[in-house]
Amino acid sequence: MDEAVNGIAEETHRKLAVDLFNRVWDLLDKADRTPEEADEMVHAAHASRHHWGEIGTPLEFERGEWQISRVYSVLGRPESALHHAKRCLEICEANGIGDFDIAFAYEALARAHAIAGGKTKAGEYLTLAEKAATAVEDEGNRAYTLGEVASVKDLL
Repeated sequence: MDEAVNGIAEETHRKLAVDLFNRVWDLLDKADRTPEEADEMVHAAHASRHHWGEIGTPLEFERGEWQISRVYSVLGRPESALHHAKRCLEICEANGIGDFDIAFAYEALARAHAIAGGKTKAGEYLTLAEKAATAVEDEGNRAYTLGEVASVKDLL
């Protein structure tokens, strides 16, 4: 039987974390999101990160922080986007997490600064994101990461 973490089975935490993360992606991809769906997206992103916080590793923690930052960036809420982007980078740096994850941490900061109107800072992080993205080992991951990083330029 699964070990319980704060009264919830690890398997349940994992399933909720994954399902909520995926639901957020569905909502991020939706072009005609309602205000209620925007609220759901915020809550689901935080809930996913909470469940990973109970049973995950720093890798899941930073990816959760990245997703929360993206949600807030998409919704035009720079203060929260910046907060979670910074947490994402801090977790990457503290745990030696590299490859596309560090590129996305820089991308999150570039995106958040761009929507906050901080074009100079956004450009600095965009440069770091591009450099990290070009170093991603897997060709498919590198192409995807470079595409996401390039999308920040549309905000500048």
